Amino acid sequence: MSRAACYELLPPPNDGITAVAFAPSSTELLVSSWDQNVHLYDIGRQDGQGSLKKSFAHNGPVLDVCYGPSDDVAFSVGLDMQVNRIDLISGDITVLSKHSAGARRVVYCPGHSMLVSAAWDSTLHFHDLENPSSAPLVVSLPGKPHALAASPTKLVVALTTKAVLVYDLASASAALTSGATSLKCWQERESSLKYLPRAVSCMPNDAGFAISSIEGRVAVEWFENTTEKQYAFKCHRQPAPDEDVVVAYPVNALVFHPEYRTFATGGGDGHVALWDAEAKRRMKQYQKFPENVSALAFSPDGKYLAIGSCPGFQTGQEDYSGQGSSRVFVRELGDSEAKPKGAK
Repeated sequence: MSRAACYELLPPPNDGITAVAFAPSSTELLVSSWDQNVHLYDIGRQDGQGSLKKSFAHNGPVLDVCYGPSDDVAFSVGLDMQVNRIDLISGDITVLSKHSAGARRVVYCPGHSMLVSAAWDSTLHFHDLENPSSAPLVVSLPGKPHALAASPTKLVVALTTKAVLVYDLASASAALTSGATSLKCWQERESSLKYLPRAVSCMPNDAGFAISSIEGRVAVEWFENTTEKQYAFKCHRQPAPDEDVVVAYPVNALVFHPEYRTFATGGGDGHVALWDAEAKRRMKQYQKFPENVSALAFSPDGKYLAIGSCPGFQTGQEDYSGQGSSRVFVRELGDSEAKPKGAK
């Protein structure tokens, strides 16, 4: 991978990277970390690298971060159990709600001005951002959520029990407005993957989603129950040195390109790959990154791919630490790099 195509953001976080998120309309990138901070970078290149603008301290490790309706507002969740609103200009952090266990994921749904958090207390919190002082709608889940993603009309929740729940966002918005105390699941299905889910991402055309597991597999599914379309495949597997076996690495990150029918995966093997969801083929695999790939994000215009790299738990370290070895990279994509074959 040439320096012209990929560069590093400095200084990096001081511990493991949990999420990366691009601003809606600027060259800024948020990075959440086990170092109990959300870091704000400007990816505009200076001497071959981006720059750290500021950091926002939290009360515990930050497990996820996302932007809100503008470049000035973000939301975070983590082991402090709080759902936080971050004013990226003033630095003020406001607590919107609090779970009773660590909060794992948070996603902003722009079409409904709604924020959703998922926590290990087996609940979702739906927040009406037009009425931020109102109480969230708390939805109980039949298991602990591990991955969360939203399409224009749906919310997908992957549980540790292998169940995948799909919620209709219009129904959730109506429930919030009416003050309802419950929300019916639009669709419940069992994941075709055998092991713990790691990441989920929705197709930008609102047709379906992809989900990954700790066992080096990805499944691509459509919201409509056309079973002939669903499929799964193996990936992020490497031959073990000096052994006649293949090691399956967790697929920690998965994200769809905002324009094309393609998605990127990042794995414990340190690789990032691009896939064509409809052609069912790998388009590209990039040069190995220094460590486990823990987080990925495409910029809204699809021109950049952010990569978080840090040590992974699968290495079996007794004293895990990402300090000194966590790094954030940004890849500039070529004009047709993420475009599927035959696309106009």
